Amino acid sequence: MDNSGQSRSGGGGAGDRRQPGDRPERPRESGGGILMGRPFGVPVYVAPSWFLVAALITWVFGGQLDRVLPELGRARYLVSLFFAVAFYASVLVHELAHTVAALRFKLPVRRIQLQFFGGVSEIEKETETPGREFVLAFVGPLLSLVLAGLFYLGMLVVEPGTVPGVLLAGLMISNLLVAAFNLLPGLPLDGGRMLRAVVWKISGKPMTGTVAAAWIGRALAVAVLVGLPLLARAGGIGASGDSLGGLDSLTDALLAAILAAIIWTGAGNSLRMARLRERLPGLSARALTRRAVPVQAATPLSEALRRAGEAGARALVVVDGQGNPTALVREAAVVGVPEHRRPWVAVSALAQDLKDGMRVSADLSGEELLDTLRATPATEYLVVEATGEVYGVLATTDVERAFVAAMARTPS
Repeated sequence: MDNSGQSRSGGGGAGDRRQPGDRPERPRESGGGILMGRPFGVPVYVAPSWFLVAALITWVFGGQLDRVLPELGRARYLVSLFFAVAFYASVLVHELAHTVAALRFKLPVRRIQLQFFGGVSEIEKETETPGREFVLAFVGPLLSLVLAGLFYLGMLVVEPGTVPGVLLAGLMISNLLVAAFNLLPGLPLDGGRMLRAVVWKISGKPMTGTVAAAWIGRALAVAVLVGLPLLARAGGIGASGDSLGGLDSLTDALLAAILAAIIWTGAGNSLRMARLRERLPGLSARALTRRAVPVQAATPLSEALRRAGEAGARALVVVDGQGNPTALVREAAVVGVPEHRRPWVAVSALAQDLKDGMRVSADLSGEELLDTLRATPATEYLVVEATGEVYGVLATTDVERAFVAAMARTPS
């Protein structure tokens, strides 16, 4: 399943897709669980919450096995644990389908995470066309349907009523449920992204598609909250009442509430991030750049600040003898020097050498600007014109403040 919010494509549960819009200097996360491998170069993590749901699946499926294969005794829990692992392996295949499609479209994938309600493929950019958006969303449920078909074929060659037969049947049904759930036409589910792509294609506006799919997602959340317990209750009519009846009803209601909350939140995040992306073009390098004055490396800090004050500048660029920029004086380092010591400190001692990626175009804006800064984390960047002329210095703190202000103006 999917959610528009840095670009995440999740499947088999309530995952989502994150969109560009994170703070530009945010470090890349190392994980979020146990690293299991790097298929296609993308790290796969198992979140701690997976162990909780694995235990729950083991307990519930073990109870089913006790009725179908009572001769297993306590060994049924080992079989159930195997089922839980195999089910999440199916979810991983679902996520890998999203990942391979994203990589095929040259969209970077940060990681895959298996967690409580399925999996998440964190795709870091938006698709450029509605067609690619549709394909990227559809491949996950498609692979789940393919797996269900393969498990069904496996059932045909094993004896019914055996451990392999029960496991294959369980995996077939679970993958059908994963595919059906993710095909529901509301964000943050895969079906919601498919609906978004269709509306986007018809209207020509991605925002229109997002609004439609997000509100349908919220309607789905309400339907799940109300309908799931009613369906479970209707399915139990005629069953023998026992002491567990109340517990089962409570479990159904809790599961419905969790699913509804995840869908509602994911739909809201999708809408919020889409509206934020509309405001991102206002994050312009040219508008946010500070005026800078050039100084030699040996210039005392007090003298450099005096020149900046006279010029109305807020940044210092260290230049060589030919006037070529070589380094940027860090604002945080300047603040840390007491005023009485500034005449004795050269600006070179407070400067960061210009590295690849620290020169940015004055014409950058929006997501392109954020992506450029995210690729080379730094506190300051040299902003240059297309001709190579120095325009000024862009401070990360200014970009962050502008981004936070844009988020504050974005309704949910």
